[in-house]
Amino acid sequence: MLRKLSVRNYVLIDSLETEFPEGLIIITGQTGAGKSILLGALSLLLGAKADASMIGESSDNCVVEGEFIAGPDDSILKSLLEENDVDWCDGHLIVRRVLNPTGRSRSFVNDSPVPVQLLSSISSRLIDIHSQHQTLLLSDKHFQMSLLDHFAGDKNLLEDYRTHFRAYNVVRSELDQLEQSAEKARADFEYNKSRLDRLVSASLKDGELADLELEQKQLSNAEEIKSGLCAAENLLGSVQSGEGEISVPALLRDAARHLDRISAYVPAAAALSERIESSRLELDDILSDLAGLNSDTEISEDRLHEVEDRLSLLYSLMRSYSCPDEAGLIAERERLSEAVSGIALSDERRAELKARLENEDKELEKAARALSAARQSAAGKLSSSIRDTVRSMELPDAEFRIVLTPSPRNQEGTDAVQYEFSSTGKNLADVSKCASGGEMSRIMLALKSIMARYANMPAMIFDEIDTGVSGSVADKMGTVICAMGRFMQVFAITHLPQVAAKGSAHYVVTKTSCDGRTVSEMKRLSDSQRVREIARMLSGSVLTDAAMANARALLADGQSLSSVIE
Repeated sequence: MLRKLSVRNYVLIDSLETEFPEGLIIITGQTGAGKSILLGALSLLLGAKADASMIGESSDNCVVEGEFIAGPDDSILKSLLEENDVDWCDGHLIVRRVLNPTGRSRSFVNDSPVPVQLLSSISSRLIDIHSQHQTLLLSDKHFQMSLLDHFAGDKNLLEDYRTHFRAYNVVRSELDQLEQSAEKARADFEYNKSRLDRLVSASLKDGELADLELEQKQLSNAEEIKSGLCAAENLLGSVQSGEGEISVPALLRDAARHLDRISAYVPAAAALSERIESSRLELDDILSDLAGLNSDTEISEDRLHEVEDRLSLLYSLMRSYSCPDEAGLIAERERLSEAVSGIALSDERRAELKARLENEDKELEKAARALSAARQSAAGKLSSSIRDTVRSMELPDAEFRIVLTPSPRNQEGTDAVQYEFSSTGKNLADVSKCASGGEMSRIMLALKSIMARYANMPAMIFDEIDTGVSGSVADKMGTVICAMGRFMQVFAITHLPQVAAKGSAHYVVTKTSCDGRTVSEMKRLSDSQRVREIARMLSGSVLTDAAMANARALLADGQSLSSVIE
């Protein structure tokens, strides 16, 4: 319910702060007094588009604040707030919208800044504003189905269906994507297989290219290499002397021995001897390595051809597969292997997904049947309830019927809904096409009365729903609205005294001049003031004794009705 509303500097409203009780609340006022402005302020609070034209003549900000009491078990509203880091406060919500002169606005819920989109999301959980033009909802299939679902109490069945519907679509989408990929893979299979076979037959080894390039250089220059090794070995192994060739290691050994003999007289000679001996040993190692290299170096034209053929193959593969080295070729081989083997894997996955899809289809169909059965069961009862309510508003022969027909699967189930109506009880047709303005108002009120009991709306505002009716029909509509006050807080903005006489609280909107400016105000009427206001609605600006007496009678009947309903 809306417990308190505060408005400052909004259009013609300078400052307004008022509290509202539970039950049926009547709001009246002369045409142009500012009732629509009040609704505009409330709409701004609940997320409507803001612009600088809404700001009053004061240069200050426009501020609209409402204090709401939400249903304690409204888990959807609670989740919306928690997702936006707003305190739930046991359903006690203070919503504030601040509009500055530039047209920019800021929004708050329980003093936490929130995006304006959140206000729009939570508004439907706080209050329902029924305007004069909302009878257009009668042609809205989503609204029609939603009302039926609320009446049927099939929330769990609908959620179960939607869960299976989402699961079915997820598997269906995955299967479609897999089949598209598999089709493309099968088209490329032979091409990929031939490319893979070529790489597999090449028996690629990581690091092979560098080794082959080095070996190719060695084999191409084997004679020069062998000649150089032999020359180095000969030069280090011996030298020419007058006595022929003398071994260099032997000369070093003799030199070290001569130094050892004189080391007793020249201590430095011992160190020189050690150095010569070390050089001799290093030279022996060098000669041994040279001999090994010489022995390993072969002059083989056959091996050179083998290496060059292998290099030619690798270079050709690198060009064909656009790879910089053999490591790239190996990676491409693995990729192609996965692509080729993936055909078999995708077939297995496809079979698995088809089995899952078949199972999800069965579960979805089961959920759809349960939901349809609940709707079919409720459709007749809801039709009768709406028909009886419409008949109570002086349409005694009216007939109303809710027709459900099969439809393709969608988020809402497998049913298509149509509301049919006839004021004479014959030739029922689509309600949006056959009902007059006054009949539409009565039908919409009947639907809203159902919502009051089954949709768990905390508050509802009727903005002249009685447009197009008068007299006893207006009185009957007032009775229906009054009955709704048992289940929720109801605001009725009306020009009809028969409706205004109902309810427990009566507010009047007036337009006055203040300091040369026109401003709108709203105040709650006392019992005596309420008599005068209803008398005004009956007779106009001149209050006659008859109008006053009629007003008292209407109020007495209204209060009696309220006590009976309660």
